[in-house]
Amino acid sequence: MNCEMAGRFLDIAPEVRSALEGGEAAVALESTIITHGMPYPQNVTTAREVETIVRENGAVPATIAVIAGRIKIGLSDEELDWLGTAEYVMKLSRADLPYAVAANRHGATTVAATMICAHLAGLRVFATGGIGGVHQGVESTMDISADLDELAKTPVAVVCAGAKAILDLPRTLEYLETRGVPVVGYRTDRFPAFWSRTSELAIPIRLDTPEAMASLISAKEALGLKGGVLVANPVPSTDEIPAEEMKGFIDEALAEAGRRGIAGKAVTPLLLSFLFESTGGRSLTTNIALVKSNAALAARLAVSLARSRR
Repeated sequence: MNCEMAGRFLDIAPEVRSALEGGEAAVALESTIITHGMPYPQNVTTAREVETIVRENGAVPATIAVIAGRIKIGLSDEELDWLGTAEYVMKLSRADLPYAVAANRHGATTVAATMICAHLAGLRVFATGGIGGVHQGVESTMDISADLDELAKTPVAVVCAGAKAILDLPRTLEYLETRGVPVVGYRTDRFPAFWSRTSELAIPIRLDTPEAMASLISAKEALGLKGGVLVANPVPSTDEIPAEEMKGFIDEALAEAGRRGIAGKAVTPLLLSFLFESTGGRSLTTNIALVKSNAALAARLAVSLARSRR
């Protein structure tokens, strides 16, 4: 465990603890997809399917959430079922995590909070859907996701499908470069745009195998460089919504937000809801597919990292 003092707040599931103590592969998974991303029972079904995919690819899944102030590293079946319908569950980032723990609250972990909890437990790889980033209009709002700074601070490899195309992708990549975060494209030369396999942005580093990515992560650790690595894994081609098609939906969603006078943190939920409706549910179907694809790659990466330490 990376922080003995923080250990008193952690409940590590027996299966996860056994993997960590035995030097075996384990993958962190976030919980906001359960509480804030999908309706019940689809949320619980998807979470279980993602955990199964991690196991099928040789690693132990560790879904992370805060329940009654306890940081759960791996959820039991009962806890996962409960979380799927629970009310008054906070959405936790770095700023919210200590309050939820101190006040015995329930909370689902975003990318930033999942990275923090994973690192405290000793997990090195985390699979998610997409990261947060620099928001449109940042020059007036200063709205930049805490995920980006967390990637610069916390040594966890994050496997994602890029950042949602509703964000300012060029500035998101620029911010990651400024903060010294390696951005790796898995078998791609272009930065994925979440629902779409490609954007107009070149990827800084291309690697084609989990073993090559594990070598990069190991070298970064050996050099004493802080922070994580972002692995951008394009959504499978059979499940993508092409970028040119998605742009039309996003432009409509942004226009709707403008008409309603919605700004700040309220924009993203509106945009995602609008996109779900305007795509006839395709955006959610694509979201589920890319999460599963990322979980499989993260498990293979975790296996490669575990082997490199033996």
